[in-house]
Amino acid sequence: MLIRRRSFEAIRTALGRASVVVLAGPRQCGKTTLARQFLDPDSVNYFDLESPASLGRLDEPMTALEPLRGLVVIDEVQLRPELFPALRVLVDRTPSPARFLVLGSASGGLLRQTSESLAGRTERVLLGGFMANEAAHHSSDALAGLWRRGGLPRSFLAEREEDSVAWRREYIQTLLERDFPQWGVSAPAVAVGRFWAMLAHCHGQTWNAAEPARALGVRPAVVARYLDALTDAMMVRQLRPWFANIRKRQVKAPKIYIRDSGLLHQLLGITTEKALLTHPRMGASWEGFVIEQVLSTEAHDEAFFWATHQGAEIDLVLRRGDTLYGIECKFADAPRVTPSIRNALTDIGLARVAILYPGTRRFPLSDRVEAVPLETLSRGDPVFTGN
Repeated sequence: MLIRRRSFEAIRTALGRASVVVLAGPRQCGKTTLARQFLDPDSVNYFDLESPASLGRLDEPMTALEPLRGLVVIDEVQLRPELFPALRVLVDRTPSPARFLVLGSASGGLLRQTSESLAGRTERVLLGGFMANEAAHHSSDALAGLWRRGGLPRSFLAEREEDSVAWRREYIQTLLERDFPQWGVSAPAVAVGRFWAMLAHCHGQTWNAAEPARALGVRPAVVARYLDALTDAMMVRQLRPWFANIRKRQVKAPKIYIRDSGLLHQLLGITTEKALLTHPRMGASWEGFVIEQVLSTEAHDEAFFWATHQGAEIDLVLRRGDTLYGIECKFADAPRVTPSIRNALTDIGLARVAILYPGTRRFPLSDRVEAVPLETLSRGDPVFTGN
C-alpha cells in the first residue's frame, strides 16, 4: 500500500474546519483505504453502504447516527441520498458531538446534493489516482509505469502488465453498465462507450460537439450531456481557454483530456510500452499526463490553456493571484524555446514558462524559460522555484 500523505493531510485539515467533509473521487481510486486510516472499519461509527448490515442500521438514520460521538465515516453515500437532510440536522446541534467524513464516487448528483442540503457546513476533498510524488516510493521507474498504466491503484499496482490491462477493461465496462445509469445517463452503454472512445482520439484537442454528434446520430446537446457526465465523474477534464485583451483571434472552446492516462491508453487500444511510444497520440498522452501531475501538486488559483487561430499556444496557464505562469509539455530530449512560447510571454504577460520533459537535468533556456524534468514532481519539488 502506498502512503498518500498529501491527501491524508488534506482530509485531516478539512476535518478540523468543517462539520462534514466530503471525500469524492472516481470509483476505486483509494477513498476507502484513506478513510480507514482515520477510523477502524469495525468501529460502530463506520458505515459502508455497500454492506447490508450498514444499510440495515441506517433504516432509521436519526436513531442510528444521533447517539454517535467523534468521527463518523459513511462510505458510498451516493447510494443513500436521503441521508443528507438527516446529516444537516445532526451537524446543526450546538455543540455538535460528531463530525462526518462521507465518501462517494464523484458525480454531479453527489456534489449537487452536498451543496444544496449541507450548504455552509461542508468541505470537499477530491481524490484521484496516484500522483508522481506518491508513486515514486513504489519503484525506481515508477514514473514510466504511472504514465503507461495510470494512477488508479489496482491498475498501477498490478503485478503484471496484462493484469493491469484486464482490470482497466473491466473498470470501463462497469462504469458504462452500472455507474452511469445510476448517475442519470439514460443512453445505452454502447453509445456512451463509443462516445468515450471518440473523446480518447480527441484527447488534447479543442472540443467540437458537431463531429461526435454526427457520428452517433444525435444532437450536439446530447453529446454535451455525455461530456458533462464524464467530467462530473472525474473521467474527463475540460480545460478552459484563457482570454487576453490582444488583437489576435483566440481559441474559445475548451480542450478535452481523459484524466487518467491508463484509461486513455485502454480506450486507444495501447497495451504495451512499445505501443505507447510508437502511437500517433503519444505526444498528446504525455501532455495530458503532465497536466494532471502539475494541477495536483503545483499551487494555483485557476488553470487554463491559451491558443490563437494563428497557431500560438501554451499548454497550461496557471494563475496565482495577479501573476500568470506557463507550462509546456514536451516529450523530447532537448526542449527549446518555440515561437509559441515567445508569443505567450509577450501577448498574455507570462511571468515565467517551464517546459516539462522526461529528462533528468534542470536548466535555463532564457531569462524566463526553464527546462524542468517531470521527475521534479516525483521528488515533491515545485516547478517554479523562488516564488
